[in-house]
Amino acid sequence: MATATLAALPFLPLSPPARAPRMRRRAARPFLRAACAYALQEGQSRRFHRLPCGLDLEVIAQPPPAPGGRRPPLVFVHGSFHAAWCWAEHWLPFFSRAGFPCYALSLRAQGESSVPQEAVAGTLETHTGDIADFIQKEIPSPPVLIGHSFGGLIVQQYISCLQGSESHPKLAGAVLVCSVPPSGNSGLVWRYLLTKPVAAFKVTLSLAAKAYANSLSLCKETFFSPQMDDELVLRYQALMKESSKLPMFDLRKLNAALPVPSVPDNTTEVLVMGANNDFIVDSEGLSETSRFYGVQPVCVEGVAHDMMLDCSWEKGAEIILTWLEKMTP
Repeated sequence: MATATLAALPFLPLSPPARAPRMRRRAARPFLRAACAYALQEGQSRRFHRLPCGLDLEVIAQPPPAPGGRRPPLVFVHGSFHAAWCWAEHWLPFFSRAGFPCYALSLRAQGESSVPQEAVAGTLETHTGDIADFIQKEIPSPPVLIGHSFGGLIVQQYISCLQGSESHPKLAGAVLVCSVPPSGNSGLVWRYLLTKPVAAFKVTLSLAAKAYANSLSLCKETFFSPQMDDELVLRYQALMKESSKLPMFDLRKLNAALPVPSVPDNTTEVLVMGANNDFIVDSEGLSETSRFYGVQPVCVEGVAHDMMLDCSWEKGAEIILTWLEKMTP
């Protein structure tokens, strides 16, 4: 019965389901809803980047303790149910100490960013355009773009836009962390349905029905390692519940527009990383992404989908740091 019900779904949302159409608000100006109150750590600052459309994007920044280095800036892009805070917890302090200026963005309607009047936050094109606008106006040199989950798909779209585009500034590199593959998440769904129907049911319940928000066990199984401290999972669960005011995408339209355009002469260096205990993106999804860019994937042992928040978050951070140091000594 469960398998038959799931089979009727054309995709597995890793983003909240789109809301039904609603009346437009009377106010023409966007508003800021600071419902995701993440307490910044020492050395971090929060500001807002004003987009040409009038919306504001939340930015959590952390410069290196000793200014004057020559390492490229790092710009972090979150996935569904998350916001800039997910990078600020561990990876911003880690990479800033290593000498990298760090900037974590909250996409439209996520975290403390402005909420547009549409039914969903945006499209691949609008999200990549927002990132390009931020980099063009606020980042002095080509950055390394780091994306997680659906944020990784946005980074892939950005890379595809680089050729022949003056509106998308060049990158020093890109890192895809537990990323949705170029073809989207529909392939992940069908593999789960055919090989792991119970897991498929759990993931659908957790993400499509947002049951992760009210179940400690489901939230832990979806995003974190089994040994993760329950109090920490509850803290992150509370932040996730407040992070997403609108779905990041209309997933039906998104999947219809995929795969992302290939880049035959890609000159951007790309690191593709996955997690051995990822409950969402499987090994075939990781392989698909690495084949797309012609690189060898790195599968990190002992971590789950939320690699940057998991109890062994250092593992992924150190692999990225090693890659960055080889790329930019």
